[in-house]
Amino acid sequence: MKQITTTSEKQTFAFAKKFAQSLKGGEVIGLIGELGAGKTVFTKGLANGLGVKGVVNSPTFVLMKIYKIKSLNLKVKNLCHIDVYRVKDIKEMASIGVEEYFNRSDTVTVIEWADKIKKILPKRAKYVKFINKGGNRRLIIF
Repeated sequence: MKQITTTSEKQTFAFAKKFAQSLKGGEVIGLIGELGAGKTVFTKGLANGLGVKGVVNSPTFVLMKIYKIKSLNLKVKNLCHIDVYRVKDIKEMASIGVEEYFNRSDTVTVIEWADKIKKILPKRAKYVKFINKGGNRRLIIF
């Protein structure tokens, strides 16, 4: 288990952007932390590091967004961004087809509020926990 402390959104973004360079495709990354802990900022940095163009925002109301990655250097072709904050029943996730993205080698899946659906996540899922330490300080454990 590793951890890092960031002191601004910019640092959290930069850390995630660098973390994205280690991804090969097929990863499922579960983000855990309270509201405002940095999960969406991390996802934006991850997307930027993978080469996603355009605006990345949390799919709180639509649950899932797929961003295309057009990089000749990467095997990763899609970023699947899931936000389960509003999910009341885990069956909702199956109904929108999230599990099909868990098994795609050309896709990185990142899930905000992953602890709510841990039962359906693959055993190989990686988790990143965000702890708000006050102000802009965040402890990120991965």
